[in-house]
Amino acid sequence: MCGMSQQPPERSTGSPRPRLDASMSLLTNVMDHSLDAGYAEAAARREAEGRAGAPRSLRAKLALAGALVLAAVIVTLGAAEARVSAPVVAKEREELIDRIGDETDAADSLESQVEKLRADVGERQRKALQEHGGDQGQLVALLSGATAVRGPGVKLVVDDAEDSSAGGGGPRESSGFSDTGRVRDRDMQRVVNGLWESGAEAIAINGQRLTALSAIRAAGDAILVDNRPLVPPYTVLAVGDGKKLAAAFRDSADGMYLDALRENFDIRTSLSDQSSVRLPAAPSLTVRSAEPKAAGAGSGAAETEKDAS
Repeated sequence: MCGMSQQPPERSTGSPRPRLDASMSLLTNVMDHSLDAGYAEAAARREAEGRAGAPRSLRAKLALAGALVLAAVIVTLGAAEARVSAPVVAKEREELIDRIGDETDAADSLESQVEKLRADVGERQRKALQEHGGDQGQLVALLSGATAVRGPGVKLVVDDAEDSSAGGGGPRESSGFSDTGRVRDRDMQRVVNGLWESGAEAIAINGQRLTALSAIRAAGDAILVDNRPLVPPYTVLAVGDGKKLAAAFRDSADGMYLDALRENFDIRTSLSDQSSVRLPAAPSLTVRSAEPKAAGAGSGAAETEKDAS
């Protein structure tokens, strides 16, 4: 056994063992041939035609850089222009503010002059009433509202119902009002006429003095006295013999009308005599005087009216 020579083992006649990198043939191919033949051919053709340029990414970067430079230039120019024009704009603004201030002062001055002239006209009208009223000068001034009044009288407060949509029959059943619990202008007209008829010498509603030419009207739901809006409750002050005036008003048709409004529509009212009430003068007056016609123009008994205001 020892003399026998050793022979190498016989190799297997089967298929040879695969290479270790055989499974990476695709990756190896990509690494060895990174540029496809078609791309290589196109690149060579562009280079041959003289149209070979910078890579697309480089062109995009150059375009972005150019856009940024252009934006910076525009912003810089805008800021420079704003700095140049800022003093001009500020000056124009100051001039406009000064003009507004001057015009406001002028308007205030004119308004003050109007108020003074209005007060002067009112004073002249009051003096005219007193001077040309003869022995009844004070009475004329009183009835026309030319002077403030103080004396005994009555206080009548009329207010809407708590539920102003209260319904019912009575004096408004055919009036067509949808909100019958509210005090209307015609209600206040009847109240004022009833007080005049009962012997009132002067009347004011919410501090607004009434004259022979005063008008009580409505604008929507608001009540106007001589075009001045009033809000409820409506406080009516009347100068006269307090107890007699209150009793006469309660017994009058207008007083009964007010009672019907209270009973049917829950309109709130209260009437009391006062030992002293004060009524202001009317804010504006229209004074008229009568003069005979000139000789030869007709009968001396004929008179014409002219507006002294």
